[in-house]
Amino acid sequence: MFIDEVRIFVKAGDGGAGCASFRREAHVPKGGPDGGDGGPGGDVVLQADGALSTLLDFHYRRHFKAERGIHGKGAARNGASGDELLLPVPRGTIVRDADTGEVLGDLTREGQRLVVAHGGGGGRGNRHFVTSTRRAPTFAELGEPGEERWIELELKMLADAALVGLPSVGKSSLIARMSAARPKIADYPFTTLVPNLGVVDAGGRSFVVADVPGLIEGASDGAGLGHAFLRHIERSALILHVVDLSGSYEGRDPIEDLAVIDGELAAHADALANRPQIVIGNKIDVEGAEETSAKVARWCEDAGRPYFAVSAVTGAGIGPMLRAVGEKVFELRSAEPAEAPQFEAEYRHSRRRSSDLVVTRAIDGGWDVTGGGIERVIITTDMSNEEAVAFLQKRLERMGVEEKLRKAGAVDGDTVHIGSVSFEFETYEGHADDDSAADEDEGTAENGV
Repeated sequence: MFIDEVRIFVKAGDGGAGCASFRREAHVPKGGPDGGDGGPGGDVVLQADGALSTLLDFHYRRHFKAERGIHGKGAARNGASGDELLLPVPRGTIVRDADTGEVLGDLTREGQRLVVAHGGGGGRGNRHFVTSTRRAPTFAELGEPGEERWIELELKMLADAALVGLPSVGKSSLIARMSAARPKIADYPFTTLVPNLGVVDAGGRSFVVADVPGLIEGASDGAGLGHAFLRHIERSALILHVVDLSGSYEGRDPIEDLAVIDGELAAHADALANRPQIVIGNKIDVEGAEETSAKVARWCEDAGRPYFAVSAVTGAGIGPMLRAVGEKVFELRSAEPAEAPQFEAEYRHSRRRSSDLVVTRAIDGGWDVTGGGIERVIITTDMSNEEAVAFLQKRLERMGVEEKLRKAGAVDGDTVHIGSVSFEFETYEGHADDDSAADEDEGTAENGV
């Protein structure tokens, strides 16, 4: 099966939790906290693989999850990182966010990688929370959850030249004659149901040619079978426009056929309207084809398009045509920038949040607080641990949350939403300097998340 569009769910690994433990050794009565940090979760990564030509593997399996990080342990032992999940995709795969349609990356080069979901950070062990006044912290941080999302993969085949034309003009026979490709060939329309790729050696110039299902009038609007495969022409440097010189199928006129396909290419994408073309008149071996070929040759001369009359059956004219196509492909590819711009932008890390705290009215009349790394502070706090919650309250006060809420108009008793947690607003009566400079440094680090 040839699959060129899929929708999959990816989930990065969760971060491991930090450990709350204390050193216990003989003759060391006050060993102190020694909890290790949790390991970060693994990323989900797509990587371009030239050995693949279809997205078939993603047709049968739609959910993918990377390994989680290992929890920290006592004796200051940090947990191991979760392994990344590497998903090979064909070269030419475009990756989009399924919800927004945003293009996340375009994997066109062999080995090119794209991180589509980042693993969660590991939580810190209790040894990080020792201060001059808090000598034995009984809490540690939880790990961050890994990112998860639905993404869409769309394959646009990478070919130097693309064979286009109406059904039954002989495109499949041509690619079989030109290369080692062996597509299904029969004398009825829509024999070709999937694109075929072939590598052509043309007298020292090699190129990749693609044969797509036959197009009909209205293909760009969804008519026929070819409309789903027009995307595979977009990356080609050269279009090989094949017409039938025999008139054997429905008595078609090759000049009219040329106009039909030109119209469909232009309707699909503006760039295709001006893509360089070579016209190939096939079935020159059929009786009466010479006269039709002369007519097509005159039209191509007026249109400024190179023209070759060939026979895919006998091989007549194939050699000169291949050499001309090879030279034209070489010329077009050589004219491209040496370092053609590639869409390398990794999927924007959703945790690269604004460094500024923002307080806005919630739809329930309460308050929403975002930014400044505050979401991570909430996610990694163990709400079941009273000491951890008390420490969180001090951190929020240090980060300026209370001040921001007061300025926005919050009063005691209002509901405050931070991430997935809701609080009742109440002015903190403690002092920000209760926990010494160690906590202040920690708050500064969080603001930079």
